[in-house]
Amino acid sequence: MSFRLQPAPPSRPNRCQLFGPGSRTALFEKMAASKADVINLDLEDSVAPGDKDSARANVIAATHEIDWANKYLSVRINGLDTPFWYRDVVDLLEQGGERLDQIMIPKVGCAADIYAVDALVSAIEAAKGRKKRISFEVIIESAAGIAHVEEIAAASPRLQAMSLGAADFAASMGMQTTGIGGTQENYYMLRGGQQYWSDPWHWAQTAIVAACRTHGVLPVDGPFGDFSDDEGFRAQARRSATLGMVGKWAIHPKQVALANEVFTPSAEAVAEAREILEAMEAAKARGEGATTYKGRLVDIASIKQAEVIVRQAEMINAG
Repeated sequence: MSFRLQPAPPSRPNRCQLFGPGSRTALFEKMAASKADVINLDLEDSVAPGDKDSARANVIAATHEIDWANKYLSVRINGLDTPFWYRDVVDLLEQGGERLDQIMIPKVGCAADIYAVDALVSAIEAAKGRKKRISFEVIIESAAGIAHVEEIAAASPRLQAMSLGAADFAASMGMQTTGIGGTQENYYMLRGGQQYWSDPWHWAQTAIVAACRTHGVLPVDGPFGDFSDDEGFRAQARRSATLGMVGKWAIHPKQVALANEVFTPSAEAVAEAREILEAMEAAKARGEGATTYKGRLVDIASIKQAEVIVRQAEMINAG
């Protein structure tokens, strides 16, 4: 192993990120009352061009007027290829309340994109004497973004999370699909005449997880478009959790409970992890580097795996 250990990611729950348009103020109180760990008020894709100014004003007011309790409050600004993003940042930080935690930057293609936003945010924070340092989340939704994913993950100490935006990513890659997440009808293999569907997002998710874990950033799965398909959502969320992602977006309120269910370690998993740690402690006391647990070998690597589950459960319970 390199002597440069992986930095720890932010220690906060991020099982579910609930999205809502900044143009729909009636949703804000409901979002605040939800069980989502992160609230994403959106100024980008879900807001029509003619509503950008009013949506921005709504979100600024919400940072002052809504009781967000212990939610991590994030605002998705418009992309750097639009004429809206700079005003999003300036107005949010000059007029918005200290309750704002994070800015989400969409369609990031390279580290320079982060640098541009970071420079503007840093200048405004200094000029206005803001007490809370704003964090960043970025969305990987282009061929350039996935090609530069590691340099993006290392681009700023403000960066806390990175998500995969499946729809724009698929369009940028020229993928023949209109689905947002999940398995795709034509992405299958044949064995003995039977069709088996594999996951077309797997490689991109793995690249994001590796980059994030290398640089102490939370890897997050993005949207699942068919909010009528609970089992499809669960299946993708479970694949993402298995790969090392910590949470998933909810684009409909019903998806919040599904995401929390998948990304909260079960009581059985936590109990087993604790038993593995106890078994290894007993082995170390005997001067042994490995032992058996329920008929399988456990060693130092097993400790690390078990500690991930226990720490996650403790963090969620503390929140």
